[in-house]
Amino acid sequence: MSIGYLKFEYDSPETETLVAWWRSLSEHRGERAELRRCATLAEVAFTPAFHKLRLAVGKFGHVNADGLALVAGLAARVKTDVPGDTIAEQMATGKEDGSARVSGLRFRRLLKIKDREELFTAMGRVVALLGCAVNLHSFTNSLYHWNDRTRKQWAFEYYTKSPSEQ
Repeated sequence: MSIGYLKFEYDSPETETLVAWWRSLSEHRGERAELRRCATLAEVAFTPAFHKLRLAVGKFGHVNADGLALVAGLAARVKTDVPGDTIAEQMATGKEDGSARVSGLRFRRLLKIKDREELFTAMGRVVALLGCAVNLHSFTNSLYHWNDRTRKQWAFEYYTKSPSEQ
């Protein structure tokens, strides 16, 4: 049996492993704090918590280290897993006045980002705007596979939920 690439699809073993790792961070607050203080993906890769995750999901496929560092560093900032809406849909809704939590301008800037380091910084701000509550599955799948297809999917989801944010 050959090992493929990690997919982070709903209910896949790698997703379940990541969620278990994320939950364990609440018991290991020092590891969570260390990850939250990381300003770059290299700093994330220097933490033992990242390597616990890397080794755990590595059993299911080839690991894209930069993609996983992006996910690990940002997942440590998430306090609540919110099932339901995708991360893009969450960005498009949620304010009391019915407007988007992430403005159309900020969202369009986010979609232009191709560099993972820049995405790490920008998504850290988005997590804060969302009150540190995100759909962890959608978040992980999108960030790990950050590419043109993901950005296009986000645009469809965001503007379907919040067409006024154009």
